[in-house]
Amino acid sequence: MSTELRVRKAVPEYDGTLRSHMIKIPTCISECSGIRVFGRRIKSLAFTTDVAIIRNINADAVIAVYPFTPQPAIHRAVMQAADMPVFAGVGGGVTRGPRVLNLANDAEHEGAFGVVVNAPTSNEIVHLLKQVLDIPVVVTVVSEKTDVAARLAAGADILNITPLCLIGEIRVAQQGPRHVDHIGTAQLQYLFRRPRLTVASNHTNRNMHRLLQLCA
Repeated sequence: MSTELRVRKAVPEYDGTLRSHMIKIPTCISECSGIRVFGRRIKSLAFTTDVAIIRNINADAVIAVYPFTPQPAIHRAVMQAADMPVFAGVGGGVTRGPRVLNLANDAEHEGAFGVVVNAPTSNEIVHLLKQVLDIPVVVTVVSEKTDVAARLAAGADILNITPLCLIGEIRVAQQGPRHVDHIGTAQLQYLFRRPRLTVASNHTNRNMHRLLQLCA
């Protein structure tokens, strides 16, 4: 039985002189399937609001979440600095209720590719977000005890799972026939240099894609 060898295509590259020392994501991330949002294929995300990093990193997108109450001015500053899609944090912890909806609505109008809510966000808020937004809702998962099925049923489009070791416990692909095609995407947490994982559901296929083993 013959084995077909896959030849890797050579990609022309230009780094310039001044930007040759930019932050580059591990090349192994190119092997993962990624997720497609509004026609853009996203394989890696930088977890930061540092505009200097955002301007000097080759990640496919940015997740702008920070330990303060979300503010539209911060969203606008990050999106103005970024030349890649931005997923904006809109609260869900201390910031709750209608304020989350208002912040999410503002983020969408400013051009965010998606909104991110914190783990304490209620399923009711997730459901309301899906009623008013056309962009994906990313729900953060911090515990293996999280009712993932309920999160997906409420309308969560993407699960931001942290830390990476919880993947084996949560078993997202087993959450029922409606919550489907979960794709592992490498997400870099540059503040702590620890890999994280984002899992997306597009409700079309029940099989879970092979998760890429991230470079150490």
